Amino acid sequence: MRIRTGFTIAFDTFGPTPMLLLLNVRPERRRDLVTPERITFDPPLEARQHLDEFGNLRTRILVPGGRITMSADFLIEDSGLPDAVAAEARQIPLQDVPDDVLVYLLGSRYCDTDKLSQTAWSLFGSAPEGWARVQAIVDYAHARIRFDYQQADATRSAHDGHSQQVGVCRDFAHLAITLCRCMNIPARYATGYLGDIGVPPVPDPMDFSAWFEVYLEGPEGPRWYTFDARHNTPRIGRIVMAYGRDATDCAITTSFGPAPLARFEVHTDEVGGDFLIGRAA
Repeated sequence: MRIRTGFTIAFDTFGPTPMLLLLNVRPERRRDLVTPERITFDPPLEARQHLDEFGNLRTRILVPGGRITMSADFLIEDSGLPDAVAAEARQIPLQDVPDDVLVYLLGSRYCDTDKLSQTAWSLFGSAPEGWARVQAIVDYAHARIRFDYQQADATRSAHDGHSQQVGVCRDFAHLAITLCRCMNIPARYATGYLGDIGVPPVPDPMDFSAWFEVYLEGPEGPRWYTFDARHNTPRIGRIVMAYGRDATDCAITTSFGPAPLARFEVHTDEVGGDFLIGRAA
């Protein structure tokens, strides 16, 4: 299947303002691009790209001042398959966790494991290890937090979300990630595109989405598996843009100076195989 996706985002700045952007798909998905994924800037400006410490494609720009609009519109190929389910996947003993995965067992800015460790062990200490324990955590986070787009809070941690019982997709992810880490299950934050593909559309405005992945021993060896505490069901058409410890590492845009948001639009839709940007072939 093919997915047409992209965005238009604008900020107002009040003088030279450096910005960091994580607006490209992950390098692993670039081979699936049907049309080039180009970020355009209005007004035009110089942009430099590099891989960050998590392997995300980061863009650096210097906005001279005034309004800056950035946009992209591209086609990407997708398997059309839902998230993998491996009920037999088992938890990996701590001594066998790879060195580069260990960071996803530690507390981080929004995943305050120290505040939720006792809660996690009291809730899930008797749950079967492996996939079943992760699913129990996802079920709990899904039921614990009420989704409310109007209640987004950039400072809300996992412990805050657990206490306030309200939030957006990042809050579901942070809570589930934190509970997994408390149970010695490596978990990482993911952000990207997730359209209403294969499910009834929802009235909420389209946005970038957040979910998470856990590192388990599956039938074909250790690997990362996708879980989504907000939707709590396998979904079709995820397009990952960034991985990290939490939302801090995966911020779509970071500005080093005042930059109020002036426009924000995201689109993610399945299209026919003969669709081309700008026209239907």
